[in-house]
Order: sequence, then structure tokens, then C-alpha cells
Amino acid sequence: MKTSTSRFEVPVLLGTQTLFNIGFYAVVPFLAVVLANDFLLAGAAVGLILGIRTFAQQGLFLAGGSLADRFGARRMILIGCAVRAAGFLTLAASLSLGDPKLWLFILGTLLTGFGGALFSPGLSILVGAAQSARDRGQPTGAKRATLFAWLSVTGEIGAVAGPLVGAALWDWGFAAVAGFGAIFFIAIGLFLAAALRRYAPEGTSLDHAGPRAKRQAQPGSLRRCLADRKFVAFCALHASDLLAYNQLYLAIPLELERTGLPTQWLGLVFAWISVLTLGLQLPIAWLAARIGAAATLRCGYVSSALGFGVLAFLPATAFGENTAAVRILCAVTLLALGHMSVHPAALSLVPGFAAHRGTGSYFGLLSSCGGLAVLLGNLLVGWLLSQAGQGQVPGFLPWLVLIIPLVLASWLGASLVRRSGLPTQGS
Repeated sequence: MKTSTSRFEVPVLLGTQTLFNIGFYAVVPFLAVVLANDFLLAGAAVGLILGIRTFAQQGLFLAGGSLADRFGARRMILIGCAVRAAGFLTLAASLSLGDPKLWLFILGTLLTGFGGALFSPGLSILVGAAQSARDRGQPTGAKRATLFAWLSVTGEIGAVAGPLVGAALWDWGFAAVAGFGAIFFIAIGLFLAAALRRYAPEGTSLDHAGPRAKRQAQPGSLRRCLADRKFVAFCALHASDLLAYNQLYLAIPLELERTGLPTQWLGLVFAWISVLTLGLQLPIAWLAARIGAAATLRCGYVSSALGFGVLAFLPATAFGENTAAVRILCAVTLLALGHMSVHPAALSLVPGFAAHRGTGSYFGLLSSCGGLAVLLGNLLVGWLLSQAGQGQVPGFLPWLVLIIPLVLASWLGASLVRRSGLPTQGS
């Protein structure tokens, strides 16, 4: 059975991202609270456990993508939903079976991360295939926002709604919140088992999508991906974006504290980012489709670098007395605009690098490089921030460490894409 992209198929893929994020953000933002209040762990231990959870997801994307190439995107999406549901059930059990059990809680956090590493590359494969089918069906020269830009918007809707759902269930305890997450992912899995069986992008490795799809399975795709020097170089350069964006969880909260702003400002920062994403992601993607991938990447990396430049070289009083918050919001805005520019653009380049063969490993390597950069980069940035707070290193140095990789990515990464002549929308 050959199936082209249907009107039904794209909303299913985009809606799936919303559902994934609702289930995820209904539970995960509360992990730190539970570790501190129920298990009485210090801040460093909480950070370590949550960092391991993030690396279990981002760092294993390469494995998840390779498995999706070998066994099919649909199959790995469904397995990933089951693993994440098992992780949430384990989290609930850690607080429900007598005394709180930390080892069971840690196991649950790892399973939630591993589940994401299994289903996210599969979803990217299907979205990339749907994007290719859509590009083939539109007039030559037509410029539209990529489906990856839409994926960011639908994902942000879930990221906004998820914590509200978790907060509404919090009165029944964290076990109820985690139990809801497990039931929610089971329901998502059942829905996708039916929806993805009937609808499949032409030419993907989706299970049950027919002979052509079966031929696209690439058991050797991981080896081929790692041998692609241009793509490995691009992944290494683009990792600066995830490292930069992750500072919303590390450096920005510490900067808020350093400047004496109340903790509530962190919630306002994330609310502002959601407003920017929902309001500007599609216009930015529309512009990116017109100026091309290389120019979009260059502008995006520079925007993020300028955000850190504001924090590095402008004092807290640069915008007037008692306006430190304006300085931070200015930096966060530039950072968010940069991420909204480069993240969908980089994802849309992956099928071109992979020549539409074994794209799961390529998507996986892109994410895993970012996860490794966050793990190692946060150690360095966190240490430099603590040293800067004690006056042992210049205050601009932690931000400079983040600026330099972004400048290199703007210079070398954009040039690499332009020289490669990749077939991308807007090129």
C-alpha cells in the first residue's frame, strides 16, 4: 500500500507532539519538588538526578533513531509510549509502596527519559517524510513554514497546558500526578497504534506501510551516519544551540538570583518564552523559508550570542535604575528568537544530509550531540558562574564560554550548509 501525505496525517503528527508534551510537563516539572521535600535531597543531588534524566533522553536519541531505522518509526513510537508510561508508574510506586524508595524514583526518571529517546526520533522521521511529501506537492518556488516549525508551536501548547494539568492534580499527591501521566501515555499509544497503522508517509520506514516503506529500513544507518563527516561537523556546531537554550534552566535562574530578583520572576520568564513561541514561531519560519537555511542559521546563532552578550557586557543598571529584569528579559528574548530560528531549520536539513535514507540515526545524532554538549557544558558554565559569584573570575567569562560556540556555529555551520547545497525549503 502506497500512501501519500493525507489531510488527516499531518494534524495527527502535530497533535501527537502536543499530547506528548502535555503528558510530560504534567509530571516532570514536579520531580525536583518531590526529590527535595519527600526524599530530603540537597540541591546538588537534585540537579544530578535531573541531569541524568535529561541525558538519558537526549544522549540516547542516537540509539533511538538507529532503532527506528532498523525496526520502523511506528513500532519505536509505540514502544517509547509504553516505556514512558512504565516510567511514570514507577515514579508513582516509589511513593505509594510504604516508605519512599529513592532507587525506584531514580529508575522511574531514567525510564521517562529513555521512553522519549525511543519515540521522539520516530516522530521526527514521520514529520520529515511528511515535509518531503508536502514539498513535492507544492509549486516550485513556493515558500511556507516547515512542519518542524509547526511542531515547535504544537509542542509549546502542550508545554503550557501540561503544568496546569499537573498543578490541578497536585492536591491528590504526586503519585496521582504520575499515575495520570502513565494513563495518558497509554491512551496516546493506543490512539497512535490505530492512527499510524492506516496513515503513513510514502517512502518511510513506518511499519505496515507497504513494500516501499519496508525497503527503506536501514540496518547500517548508524555506521553511515557516523561516517558522514559533514553531518558530524554540523551536529557538533549546532550543539551550541541546545547548550545555549538550556541556560534557561541553569544560568538564567542563577542570574535572577544574583541580581536580587524574586523567584517568581522565573515563572514570568518561561511564560514570556511561551508567548514568543506561540506568537512568533510561524512568522519566523515564514521568513526563514524566504531567506534560506544558511542565512537563517547565521542570524539565529548570532541572536543567541547577542543575548548572552547583553548579560556579559551590560550592567544590571544599563536600562535604568532598578530595571535588572528588563536586561534579563532582553537577553531571554534574543535567546528565544535564536532558538526559534535555528532549531526548525536544523531539523529540516536532516533529510537532505541523510539523502532520505536512515534519517532516524541522523535525527538521533543531532539531538545526542546537543545532549552531550549540555552535560559537559553545564558543568563548566555552572563552575564558572560560582567562581564569578565569588569574584575569582571575571563576571563576563561564563557568558563568553557560551558566546564563542554560537559565533563559530554562525560562521562555520552556515557556511557548511551553504556549500553542501542541501535540498531544503527556502534554499
